[in-house]
Amino acid sequence: MNTQVNTVSVAIVEDDDDIRNLLQILVNNTPGFSCTLTFPNAEEAMDLLPQKNPQVVLMDIDLPGISGIICVSRLKMKMETTDFVMLTNQFDEDSIFESLRAGASGYLLKDTPPAKLLESITMAAQGGAPISPTIARKVTSYFRPTRSYNLTEREAEILQLLCSGMNYSTIADKLFISGHTVRAHIKNTYAKLHVNSRGEAVSKAINDRIV
Repeated sequence: MNTQVNTVSVAIVEDDDDIRNLLQILVNNTPGFSCTLTFPNAEEAMDLLPQKNPQVVLMDIDLPGISGIICVSRLKMKMETTDFVMLTNQFDEDSIFESLRAGASGYLLKDTPPAKLLESITMAAQGGAPISPTIARKVTSYFRPTRSYNLTEREAEILQLLCSGMNYSTIADKLFISGHTVRAHIKNTYAKLHVNSRGEAVSKAINDRIV
């Protein structure tokens, strides 16, 4: 009996020809992934990507002309169902938080091992937020717990873990609580923040430093 494998469609925006080609080869040579769209700059990506709507876009930041961060902010308004993952050598706080504010779902460094990169693409396509460990530490250290928005200590803790890239099951394991409890806390947190999605919650948390 044949089993159909869902293929994750990927696009790449990267100005370095060698890196772009290697990434495309990696994706296309891995079962369950497909990359037919690559762009050397943001301008071409912004012109053509909205017509294609891939599931995941790997986006460099330091592009010629328009930066990858601006590119994400403009494309996200037109491509709400596409997840943008920054793939960059930039690890300064400004680049990290501007990318997340722009609508990026994840933030990876270019030294991410191939297997981990593919795992991160899958995570993004499934609604996760892949973040390199070095970046996650910077995100976590940015926040200081407060009682803003009347979040409980547990709600603030879970929101902080969401911002650091953890998914629901990982949060449940870390806090020794059930997945159902995590979802209940997140539902309450969304209501208090007046948001409807993980991306909106992370953006508000970063902009307002509410956790």
